[in-house]
Amino acid sequence: MYIGPNEYCSASEAPIMIAVMGATGSGKTSFINLASHSNLQVGMNLESCTDKVQLAGGFNLDGRRVVLIDTPGFDDTKKNDTDVLKMIADFLATTYEKGSKLAGVIYMHRISDRRFSGIAGRNFKIFRELCGETSLKNVVLVTNMWGEVSHDVGEAREKELTSIFLKPALDKGAQMARHHNTEQSAHDVIRHIINNHPVVLQIQRELVDERKDIANTAAGEAISTELTEETKQHELALNVMREEMMRALREKHDRASQILEEETRKLQEEMWIVMEDSEEIVLQYIQELEWAEMKMKHMEAQAKLDQEQAEMEYQVQITLLNNRLEAAEIEAEIERLTMEHQMRQLQAQLNESGGDDGSCVVM
Repeated sequence: MYIGPNEYCSASEAPIMIAVMGATGSGKTSFINLASHSNLQVGMNLESCTDKVQLAGGFNLDGRRVVLIDTPGFDDTKKNDTDVLKMIADFLATTYEKGSKLAGVIYMHRISDRRFSGIAGRNFKIFRELCGETSLKNVVLVTNMWGEVSHDVGEAREKELTSIFLKPALDKGAQMARHHNTEQSAHDVIRHIINNHPVVLQIQRELVDERKDIANTAAGEAISTELTEETKQHELALNVMREEMMRALREKHDRASQILEEETRKLQEEMWIVMEDSEEIVLQYIQELEWAEMKMKHMEAQAKLDQEQAEMEYQVQITLLNNRLEAAEIEAEIERLTMEHQMRQLQAQLNESGGDDGSCVVM
């Protein structure tokens, strides 16, 4: 769902439209509110509040009318990456079909993050596939939350970003900018874009011009690849954990058996010493008594060992069942994506075979 751009698409003096993207909690909505004096809902932590694509109120900057577009992150806490891509793709395809193009895209990243994590890398990869290499010249990569780190730490992290993680996009023409949580700073970021020639993003070309199913777009395939890789990593971790638990169980069992055998040997040695120093009748009595006590201790120790082993095996089975359930949920998600893709292909074939007027349906 999104708040539509219809009111902007037909006017001859169309505003400068800029999409703002980035991870959940990266400050997208706060940036938009600050720049446009809007009142979009802002999350107070890393839980997502932006659950749809929405347009902020337009505002004037340097004699131009600007409209900022708020989008959910691909690590949204309420929706999976596929649902988020569908929302963003639906909005971008609709506006493109109505003749509206983006002047550019702002991608937000927290400079307060200690490192460019795996999730951040995945989000940026999907973002690049969504934009396409030829559109990166209209992208501004914005670091914010500079007030949460020292100047030296912030500059060191920025250098690492520009030289490693963001370098492929910068090499294709993307620009870097800093946001210092002021209206002036936000407007300075926007000034990098307002004079750009409007651009068509790769996902807009794929969905509208090439009539691709969303699953066959570069961004859709990137998400599918990530899901497959996560499933493999989950299976590997599950196998490692299973082996470690079984090894620990065997080691504990072997150690307990070793201790039990040692105690039995000691009891036997003590018993023979007593037998040598006693009269024959007393010796026989003591022998029987010691053997009885030893047998009782052995039985108790064996019973305790058996109980501990049974408890460990029970915990292993519970853990394995939980992990299989998680793996099954991931497999079900992949199957659901595959079925949706097949349904869209069948629908596209039906539309192509039955539609002679050239009309088409945008998913």
